Amino acid sequence: MKERLLEFLKQENKSSAQFAEEIGVQASGISHILSGRNNPSLDFVLKMLEKYKFLSTDWLLFGKGSMYKEPRMQSLFDDIPETNNDQGERGHVKDEPVRNEIEFQDVMRKSVTNDTQTSSKKQNEQVVKIVWFFDDNSFDEYYPRR
Repeated sequence: MKERLLEFLKQENKSSAQFAEEIGVQASGISHILSGRNNPSLDFVLKMLEKYKFLSTDWLLFGKGSMYKEPRMQSLFDDIPETNNDQGERGHVKDEPVRNEIEFQDVMRKSVTNDTQTSSKKQNEQVVKIVWFFDDNSFDEYYPRR
């Protein structure tokens, strides 16, 4: 499992100290596992799998299959289901209809209200960064000169 842990850290571009902090264990514990002195405990494995839900349990424990549960990168715009008991699969309250589209009038009404409230503030604001999101899940950043 030591080799798989090293492979995971390399793939995720994480230091052992950063990894230890993220899963809530001592950095020395990670060092002992990576050196081969200790084997990972069940608690360690559970913390790792809880933090990195995209990580394959079969791969981590037995070296079988792919490192990741899904071979694709999650999109910024993918739905993340809520875990609240009062909420359904897509994060809405049960027995209420899902409103997939925002009414144009609602958006314009909010926009006009917000613009009139913040127009005095915007005189001193400057654009720092512009980000374009593309339908292939990539993005591009632009930083204007000051």
